[in-house]
Amino acid sequence: MYKLLAKLNKLILPNYTKEQLDLAKATKFQKAIIAWKYFVTSRALS
Repeated sequence: MYKLLAKLNKLILPNYTKEQLDLAKATKFQKAIIAWKYFVTSRALS
């Protein structure tokens, strides 16, 4: 299930690494997206 979510995240959600987003200047919404992607990716790998 998490592997499917990880693939959907990659397709739908923005990639802040390519945009070189500074975490200190990120909004709460951007931080929530980063946290969600981290949560799903960590579960998909285990």
